[in-house]
Amino acid sequence: MSDSNAGVRSLYIAYFGVGEPLVQTQVIPYLRELVKGGNEMTLLTFESGDVDEAVIRKELMEQGIEWHWLRYHKRPSVPATLFDILNGARFIRKIGTRKEVDILHARSHVPMMMAAIARKISINKPKLLFDIRGFMPEEYVDAGVWPGGGTIFRGFKRVENWLMNEADGFIVLTEAARNILFPGSSGSGRDKFGRPVEVIPCCVDLDSRFSGERAKVREEVRTKLGVADRTVFTHVGALGGLYLAEEIADLLGVARKRNESVFAMFLTQSDPELIVPLLKERGFTGSDMFVAKVAPAEIENYLYASDVGISFVKASYATQSRSPTKIPEYLACGLPVIANRGVGDVDNQLIEDRTGVIADDLSERGYAQAIDEVEKLIAEGDAFADRCKLSAKTRFDIESVGGRKYCELYRAITG
Repeated sequence: MSDSNAGVRSLYIAYFGVGEPLVQTQVIPYLRELVKGGNEMTLLTFESGDVDEAVIRKELMEQGIEWHWLRYHKRPSVPATLFDILNGARFIRKIGTRKEVDILHARSHVPMMMAAIARKISINKPKLLFDIRGFMPEEYVDAGVWPGGGTIFRGFKRVENWLMNEADGFIVLTEAARNILFPGSSGSGRDKFGRPVEVIPCCVDLDSRFSGERAKVREEVRTKLGVADRTVFTHVGALGGLYLAEEIADLLGVARKRNESVFAMFLTQSDPELIVPLLKERGFTGSDMFVAKVAPAEIENYLYASDVGISFVKASYATQSRSPTKIPEYLACGLPVIANRGVGDVDNQLIEDRTGVIADDLSERGYAQAIDEVEKLIAEGDAFADRCKLSAKTRFDIESVGGRKYCELYRAITG
């Protein structure tokens, strides 16, 4: 990593707790890469539970990251979030002034509100980097949290427009999102006002997380689960809301009808009741499934023991901005992917790299066709697994893709 952008001081704001999987896999690894690129990184998180300050601060400092935290407030929802925004803005102004921060790097909408307010009340005026992550208002409507076109939605859209105007640079997760928000920027890398725009998908740390001895680990985990001779279909991540638990269960039901040895594995922090009853309705018993919360560091072991990865997310305007982290995790472990159409850039990525199957028709016939196609990919053996790993390296590597693009964007904003 080049150190040509040495001296850039950034405060990264995440509206999550430091111990949450999302921060451990999708924040801290990026910050490490930014530190390698010569940047001075400070992280602000919001904690809902007890934290071992001394241990966490020491661990992060050893990685070159200075850490601060504020208390997260949940209820009542709107007043609690407004309090966090104002409290966050106050703290960001304080830290930003003391450290003479060059960039306020806001991960999603709520941190961006904090950053924009903090700059308004600051003497020094740091650049604002809006790391958009997703179309938050539309996602809340899709998930049934807000009514479409309601007062809250319309008010938030006005705030979003203000944030877009205030930003000095942008990150989106997909080319689809770039084309919607910043048409014409794919060639120049800048929006119509000349502000830099970068597409950085959800990346994974291939060197530290997905570098185990696949064959050995696969045998050990499959023996532990009692699935030595079974075909394992795996889903990683949340269930419910935008994540199509019913459709995933239908796919697995079709797979089980065709092959009674099919085993369903769910590595999720969601309530098991969101999927277990659905599987039982389709003929699965307790010995045909594994549903558990697994630490991020252990996910690769379970994926090595799998045969197929599933990614079913509600296809909508909002989810064109989505870059499912599970996709590069599956690919890094050499797994073929079955996904539905219309989510972010997933369609193009899987089709272009020949690493998975797009289920166009979410019906019994469509699922059967997808399973037929994925079996053909599996039959290619090691050649197919190597193709998956190459795709993960080319598109989703934290160092050569994520870290490099973040450093380039920092230079573009401050240069």
